[in-house]
Amino acid sequence: MAFTYSNETVMQAFRLYSQLAMNGMAEKERLQEYMADDEVRGLVDQFASEVDCAVIAAGDELHLIPLVRLSPFHVSNEHMKKTYLRASAVNADLYLMYLAMIVFIGAFYDSYQSLEPTRNFLPLDEWAVLVQERIESLKEHDEEELKRYESEFSYNWSAIIEKWDTMDDIKETAKRQTGNTISRLSFLDTVRRFLLEQRLAEEVGTGELGLTEKTKVIVQRYFMELEYNRGILNFLYSLDERENRSEEEARHAVDLEN
Repeated sequence: MAFTYSNETVMQAFRLYSQLAMNGMAEKERLQEYMADDEVRGLVDQFASEVDCAVIAAGDELHLIPLVRLSPFHVSNEHMKKTYLRASAVNADLYLMYLAMIVFIGAFYDSYQSLEPTRNFLPLDEWAVLVQERIESLKEHDEEELKRYESEFSYNWSAIIEKWDTMDDIKETAKRQTGNTISRLSFLDTVRRFLLEQRLAEEVGTGELGLTEKTKVIVQRYFMELEYNRGILNFLYSLDERENRSEEEARHAVDLEN
């Protein structure tokens, strides 16, 4: 059964969608319009679906979120390189950037099993330690395994390891990172800038980042869904789960002996 909308409703929905398409977000007044009228909300959602996006309400804001790489609103690799990375950046820099973002978001949750954050902020230096842990975890896989997973996930894990390992860490203890070096903290500062500009993170203190309401909603709806993360989270944390099981089995064996 086809729905018939008034011209006023269609134009109201189109104006709201146009603002989302132009800015990626709309603030409180538009959010109230979206939430108050089922027909307007339905039309805006349909417009977004046509360009492979979803509309989410987060706090006092509406956001337009691309769901697939083919969406015209998806941030392309070339844009990422030109805007956030060095002129000489290669795909390995992007892979490492994506890994750093996954680790950043994951740091706020309980082993990707909780829908609510379990911490309020993450210092930059601790973020670097957590990325190092993931790199060490990747090294636990032999070369043949990594190649198989590279094909499966379209991530060059070997290149990620090499890129992180070869970064200059001489200035790791510097109080301020300007982005002029290729130190690990400087690289994470670049990722931080992307997260802030995309409203995926917010500064809550000097060198400390927290999640925005936008990110929390994205995590709840999409981040842990296999359809969207393509099993990458399971792969990155599978060794941890195996180690935890081994430790539990070892403790259980000791208990039985005692």
